[in-house]
Amino acid sequence: MRVHHLNCGCMCPLGGALFDGYSRGWTASVVCHCLLIETDAHGLVLVDTGFGQQDVEHPERLSRFFRTFNNIQLEHRFTALEQLRQLGFKPEDVRHIVLTHLDFDHAGGLQDFPKARVHVMHQELNHATLASDWIERLRFLPAQWRDVADWELYTPDGDTWFGFDSVRAMVGAEQEDILLVPLRGHTAGHAGVAVRTATGWKLHAGDAYFHHDEVHLPKRRCPPGMRFYQSMMDTDRQARLHNQQRLRQLVAESGKTVTVFCSHDARELKQALSAGINEH
Repeated sequence: MRVHHLNCGCMCPLGGALFDGYSRGWTASVVCHCLLIETDAHGLVLVDTGFGQQDVEHPERLSRFFRTFNNIQLEHRFTALEQLRQLGFKPEDVRHIVLTHLDFDHAGGLQDFPKARVHVMHQELNHATLASDWIERLRFLPAQWRDVADWELYTPDGDTWFGFDSVRAMVGAEQEDILLVPLRGHTAGHAGVAVRTATGWKLHAGDAYFHHDEVHLPKRRCPPGMRFYQSMMDTDRQARLHNQQRLRQLVAESGKTVTVFCSHDARELKQALSAGINEH
């Protein structure tokens, strides 16, 4: 198994370090950290897709509010499809897409891989389809997933993984090398994706947290911009904070056994890229 770390989106909201905790200029740097997993038995697996080709070519399908607020930089080079081509793969090589959730910056590339089976929590698809308030109608865009022909929907039941209940094995991995870990709060059916590699487990926590220091320090710390954005996007704030506490405990207790990272922290992505490709 090989795991590639991809940046499938570039957002530069105003605020610099006040937003992301790192940047020195007027704007922040917010990435869309996705994974491309090469498996022996199941072809290519994508974990999230970031923004897709249709988002780049038709930006009006994204809400003007989020395009402006996040200062989204829509370029083909950031799409998963273009990055796969650079690695020598074709769209049809992607057999499975595992989604942490259905927000516009995670599901935008689904149409670029029409032959893939899409794995997501059942509650997430239901909630996104029935979006009611104004934030939900702007964040969940059915146009991004209306052409999906092959869904695999999951309910929160299964085994346990490092103390987390309700874990379900994904994509038929015989040795449970890819797992879905429910982490609701940001959205109703939000989940992390755990991947077993030669150097231990990698947990892509999606938007369960936004900034490294929220779970990698004994006490939560988050820049004000990120804190505001998370609160604005909360479906269940108490559930999100509870799961962040559980992730802090996991980081503290697992040592080097589990590496935890999120979708939008630029430094976490940089660290993952500097570590290279994980092989199993």
